[in-house]
Amino acid sequence: MRVRCSARLLVINPDNRVLLFQFVHSNDALAGKLYWATPGGGVEVGESFEEAAIRELREETGILRDNVGRCVAEKTFEMILPCGETVLAKERFYRVKFAEDDINTDGWTENEKSVIAGHHWWGLNELIETVETVYPANIQEILADY
Repeated sequence: MRVRCSARLLVINPDNRVLLFQFVHSNDALAGKLYWATPGGGVEVGESFEEAAIRELREETGILRDNVGRCVAEKTFEMILPCGETVLAKERFYRVKFAEDDINTDGWTENEKSVIAGHHWWGLNELIETVETVYPANIQEILADY
């Protein structure tokens, strides 16, 4: 099984809310799936997790940073990609404070534009009480630790 490394971002606004994107799949192997997840994406060849986090932060939110700090959480699990391939996902999470609520999505790929339906700044209580699917499933615990 192929290993897919990715950097994920816990972007926190001044109200201590975390940014999540709503993903809605309709024309791929995940058709019918709707969930919320953090910004982030795959680590490219020759790139470190930290470099991928900085790049993904810029591409998906327009936030420019030279540093994302240390990794605050790691997860390893099997997942199905939209193309249908099952991979062993190795994710590292980075916490980034952001002084605003507005993000810039000009850097989104065509694929991101087709599957990301919107975004929302979630409070910890909202995350605890929601019945919607949120990834990572233990995001409340990760956020509570920091």
